[in-house]
Amino acid sequence: MDLDGVVWRGDEGVPGAAEAVGLLQDAGERVLFVTNNSGRRVLDTEEKLAGLGIDARGGVITSGRAAARLVAPGERVLGMCGPGCREEMEARGAEVVSTGPADTVVVGFHEDFDYWGLTAAMKAVLGGARVLATNDDVTFPAHDGLRPGAGSLLAALVAATGATPEKAGKPYGPMCDLVRELAGDDGTMVGDRPDTDGRFARALGWRWSLVLSGLVGPDDLPVDPEPDSVHVDLLAAVREHLE
Repeated sequence: MDLDGVVWRGDEGVPGAAEAVGLLQDAGERVLFVTNNSGRRVLDTEEKLAGLGIDARGGVITSGRAAARLVAPGERVLGMCGPGCREEMEARGAEVVSTGPADTVVVGFHEDFDYWGLTAAMKAVLGGARVLATNDDVTFPAHDGLRPGAGSLLAALVAATGATPEKAGKPYGPMCDLVRELAGDDGTMVGDRPDTDGRFARALGWRWSLVLSGLVGPDDLPVDPEPDSVHVDLLAAVREHLE
């Protein structure tokens, strides 16, 4: 399942989400929390879930982790990203820097995005670095409405350099490969974004359950790709799944 718009909106849990996850786990289902938000560290995400009454059980998968699989140990990486993505790069054995020449510029969600960070990334790309994006979601739902996502930050670097980025998170191949390794070839993706979660489900060959607690509301239907089921929220989706 996705997190933003499915399990929580900003710092507020979606009503019934904790009960839904508990029902799945009690039924013996393998639950993965697959998020394109690479800004937050996995441990912090697990703690946030625990604060909502959800035991993540080592199931948090971020786009930062998917991106790190595309980086070689010892590679010099300029991190235009948050602490979660930096942690994944360092765990991979990359040297993460903020300025100077680099082999790769990694772009992910971060709240301290600024002009000089963009300038450093632009110079590295113009000096020969490739661009690796954790994801290209231009927005995400928060408690106060939509906010710019990593895709908006990526767009600034692409505009400044003309680079074509390699993309790691949902709905792209690196995240598909990672999830298949952990969960196999059959499953259900629960999400709120057709362009991300829906396409991800189709790329995996999994079922897709659309929930209307995030980006998409009832007035936005129908959507493409067409979901296998539509539910008001995660709890409704899980109850139908377990019937």
